[in-house]
Amino acid sequence: MADDSRMTGFYITGTDTGIGKTVASTALLHALRSQGLRAVGMKPVASGCERSEAGWRNEDALALLAASDPQPAYADLNPYALPLPLAPEIAAREAGVQIELETLASAFRRLRAMADAVVVEGVGGWSAPLSATLDQADLVRALRLPVVMVVGMRLGCLNHARLTARAISADGCELVGWIANHVDPDMQRQDENFELLVRRLQAPCWGRLPYSPEQPADRLSRELNPGNLGP
Repeated sequence: MADDSRMTGFYITGTDTGIGKTVASTALLHALRSQGLRAVGMKPVASGCERSEAGWRNEDALALLAASDPQPAYADLNPYALPLPLAPEIAAREAGVQIELETLASAFRRLRAMADAVVVEGVGGWSAPLSATLDQADLVRALRLPVVMVVGMRLGCLNHARLTARAISADGCELVGWIANHVDPDMQRQDENFELLVRRLQAPCWGRLPYSPEQPADRLSRELNPGNLGP
């Protein structure tokens, strides 16, 4: 059993879809592990899966599994693996699946029992719903997790980051940190935009990930500030 005096984990959200939540989540898992913590990933709902001999598998969920130690059962790490690469609500409907909060919470409890920290990666941006009746904020409140926001560093990130931070707070959740992820190598004035975010976001920056599509997660983890990741 994990020591309840230590951290439970984090919920990773983003300023949009395609801004590197998985990159940041896997790097964070390695950063936690480098501190001697047992850290496992979770992708509660994943749309866009491929059929394997073991069942439907999602690329992002598999990346989280590879970055986890100990490695949990895939069904706990990714309780809802939806075949079509669509918004979860639509993908679940097409698959004839009803996404249930208790199913997600039960899987989280099993992961929590085997680890010091669970890094839970959300879907899309913060306000992207999980189902017709379930928002990501509902899941975060149920799991009692603090939120880490991944900011995709590209044109428009100032607006997206500030709106997302406000939405997290308005939903009664706690934003404890943010990670800058450089997704556009051609973005102009990257350093200036980063400094504007540092000054305007109340939560501390946990690190700045460079544009490096092929960089392994364990190496990217060195870009995160371990002083902000302790229990």
